[in-house]
Amino acid sequence: MTQQYEALLAILDSKEDPLIQEWLAEAAQGGTAPAASFSSDARELLQALRTALHSGPPPRGTPHPGNAWHTLNGVLESLSRSRAARGETAGDTSVFVLALKKALFTQLQATSDAAALAPALWSATELVDRLAQHTVTTFQLAREDIIRRQQEELLELSTPVVKLWDGVLAVPMIGTLDSNRTQVVMETLLQRIVDTESEIAIIDITGVPTVDTLVAQHLLKTVAAIRLMGADCIVSGIRPQIAQTIVHLGIDLQGIHTRATLADALALALQKTGWRIGRVPA
Repeated sequence: MTQQYEALLAILDSKEDPLIQEWLAEAAQGGTAPAASFSSDARELLQALRTALHSGPPPRGTPHPGNAWHTLNGVLESLSRSRAARGETAGDTSVFVLALKKALFTQLQATSDAAALAPALWSATELVDRLAQHTVTTFQLAREDIIRRQQEELLELSTPVVKLWDGVLAVPMIGTLDSNRTQVVMETLLQRIVDTESEIAIIDITGVPTVDTLVAQHLLKTVAAIRLMGADCIVSGIRPQIAQTIVHLGIDLQGIHTRATLADALALALQKTGWRIGRVPA
């Protein structure tokens, strides 16, 4: 262990409480609002940093799994994920970590001699900057993972499979129909057909603003998959504008039952499954 890291380690071993107090005070002045978890986050990070310094100086490049510096990176990653889940920004998280620098400077100035002070300050600066950089990087990855999961959840929520009648399912489509959404619709609908042993699936495109060649191809793929499962398919929501567009594009929908409204599609589905609905006499 070099002399400058020995000075840092001595402070971490003997001045943990003063470090945390000044660290949190500096973080608050930097615009990071105090939270109940900040103190525990700071203590956990200092303990991991102390263990890493006891194992040796910071390695060049990515530390190996099982190494104390690798464990320290894991603590930073956990901090980033928790802050991202709470809606904080990468800047807020970075400010929190960088606030440790002033606390270390204060303790180094009070305990180090003149000859050892400069290299110790430089080592502290380099080390804290490295921690902050890793935090920002992992924060971005955590944020991207959250956004990706939210997009998947929104896709599932935006394509619900509704049971309209015994043996009749419906999927109301709203918004743009792209490849990812088609895949979600197909997987969800096919699974519900198996679970409910339904005979007919209605795909309602009333909420789809436009139908082009790509949208039509997605619909045809979904219809083909439904038929392979032994069920029949009805496409509803064929408005005059969409009908003209389909004809203009030369899209062949022969063999596919189409209806103007969901009510018409349900009436056809009931007829095909042997049901007859009548009005009760007054």
